[in-house]
Amino acid sequence: MSSSASQSGSRSASSTLSIPQTAAAGGLTITEPPQTATSFFKIAPSQMATFGWNMTSVIASPTHLTVSAKCDNGNTYPVGPATDGVIDGDATQVVWDIYSYYKSHNGAPLPVGTCTLLICDERGFGASRLGGYMVPNSALTFALYTPAGYTPLASGWECTICNSSFSSYVAQPTFITLVATFLVVFLSGFQLLRNAARAVA
Repeated sequence: MSSSASQSGSRSASSTLSIPQTAAAGGLTITEPPQTATSFFKIAPSQMATFGWNMTSVIASPTHLTVSAKCDNGNTYPVGPATDGVIDGDATQVVWDIYSYYKSHNGAPLPVGTCTLLICDERGFGASRLGGYMVPNSALTFALYTPAGYTPLASGWECTICNSSFSSYVAQPTFITLVATFLVVFLSGFQLLRNAARAVA
């Protein structure tokens, strides 16, 4: 073997990724939003959803990541600025303009409800578990909602529970009895205090 061929083979071997056989499978930990409770994101202008993460034990760095949301209606939606949800492999967060996506996809609009965030590398979400490679993540659950429409008073808005609740209490015999009892106790106490004051005088 010539010296040039030997040097070429050496360079090729040094550029090959080496993963120890004892290496654990890599993982991804969600850092934003907190997972202590379900986060709610409003589908409205200027409302952004930010998802952040850290990677641990990942030796084979992904060439790219695919981020998507699988929602209660059974559909999966790309998350982030790209139309396919693909971002750089070394990214640690993605910002999703929910309202822009909602307005530009009338054929398959985002649903109001619960969704699961899915993150995988270029091998896909069904990739097998291998030491040093990132395991797909589906640990984060979040919810989407739309604000209630505003109805001005001039357009006939009424509080359906305010007046009806009070009238229902007034119509109850128990309410009338309580009011009467309170008045009797109050007046009796007032009379006792008045008599005591006269006695002292």
